Amino acid sequence: MSKIKEHIESLNNSGRKALSVFLTAGFPDNNKFFDTARIILDNGADILEIGIPFSDPLADGPVIQQSSQIALQNGITLEKSIIAAGKLTKEFDKPIILMGYANPIISFGKENFVKAAVENKICGVIIPDIPIEEYDDFFENKFAGLDTILLTTPTSSEERIKSIDLKSSGFVYCVSVTGTTGIRYDFSDDTLINLETTYRNIIKNKMMIGFGISKPEDIKTFSPYCDGVIVGSAVIKSIMNDNNKFEKTKELINSLSKACNN
Repeated sequence: MSKIKEHIESLNNSGRKALSVFLTAGFPDNNKFFDTARIILDNGADILEIGIPFSDPLADGPVIQQSSQIALQNGITLEKSIIAAGKLTKEFDKPIILMGYANPIISFGKENFVKAAVENKICGVIIPDIPIEEYDDFFENKFAGLDTILLTTPTSSEERIKSIDLKSSGFVYCVSVTGTTGIRYDFSDDTLINLETTYRNIIKNKMMIGFGISKPEDIKTFSPYCDGVIVGSAVIKSIMNDNNKFEKTKELINSLSKACNN
């Protein structure tokens, strides 16, 4: 069993939904990135998802796009993102995942990417612009040692959800709403019906819900339909508006983590 799945299962067995938090590599700057990542992991995140900055992040909303631009201006590259993630895997036993887009990985070389990620004890990768139709061609069995996490969307049919579940490893990333990442202020009944349908069809993997989750109430709303949640934009926005000690961000992570306890 993968370390990610095992970790989520252990949390679920103890009566808790997993909390995964997204943080862009090199954000808010090269020095504070590590302090921020430690705060996130020390204050209740169960998994850390490190975003590889990219100039054209199709799935990301304006807040994460802005953090990506800041990181690129700070000189963060794919290689530096992997090294930064590796520094954290030496300190924490919680799973660290990389999220990035296909083009930078192809430019770097898929085999080089996997070798570097495995050497730095990264547990898995999320590449949102690789749909299931391109899965075999892109991954080509070259990603041994890494969980490859695929995404479902609100438009995914039941047949497609089942196919994604079979191909994915670690967990299935269920996108709660159509569009890009970002803070949402309400969720429709259709959203909850869709999540219930998706959750029912995920059998091989655990299922984590992402996109739009920003507060403890959202987690309570989604808890019956998942094994865990992913929070990104709300944390990035908090960091942007916080003081040097990131006190508001600590409070936010803490409150999100508490909401994951059943």
